[in-house]
Amino acid sequence: MIKNFNKIIQGIKDMKLPQTEFVKFMEDIHDPFIVLIACILSLRTNDKTTYPAAMRMLKLGKTPKDFLNVKLEELEKAIYPVGFYKNKAKQILDISHKLYYEYNSVVPKDIDELIKFKGVGRKTANLVQSKGYSLPSICVDVHVHRISNRLGLVKTNSPEETEFELKNNLPKNSWSDINTLFVTLGQNICKPINPKCQDCSISIYCKNNK
Repeated sequence: MIKNFNKIIQGIKDMKLPQTEFVKFMEDIHDPFIVLIACILSLRTNDKTTYPAAMRMLKLGKTPKDFLNVKLEELEKAIYPVGFYKNKAKQILDISHKLYYEYNSVVPKDIDELIKFKGVGRKTANLVQSKGYSLPSICVDVHVHRISNRLGLVKTNSPEETEFELKNNLPKNSWSDINTLFVTLGQNICKPINPKCQDCSISIYCKNNK
């Protein structure tokens, strides 16, 4: 168990930080396919842009079968202006076809199986496990990687290293809370540049303040 981890988690909860509409959405949907395609949209795109794009996309379909009849240009228009929207539209349609024809429209639970799909990395696969299937998993994005290192929970050079280090040292019942809590902290307080340490109740645990 990593030192002070439980105090850090409780401290973040006690701050009651506001969540973006996209974070709330991802907390509530519990549908593996929607989690998967919404996460693809969110890559390298801020939540303010991702959320309305996701809502427009879901008007076109909510299942792999639905997307069989969606034209590439139609999906591109719906998700614009998310980053790399043309690539993401093609990835979502390709994934939908593969799921429908090869997986009976069932999104795999296994991370190694998920990352076989083009455009799906470990971050997305872990999020599908956690939010789509309610399985213990740690989705490590830039916020989780940055904050875990700032707090001294890990000393790693990449999100993948952070994922494995956290999983090796934390109880499984804590895994699924980490992404939402750290993302919310990162969006409000622990920003990449000029973090608001004076407003952070867990700054006493941060190596930046030692």
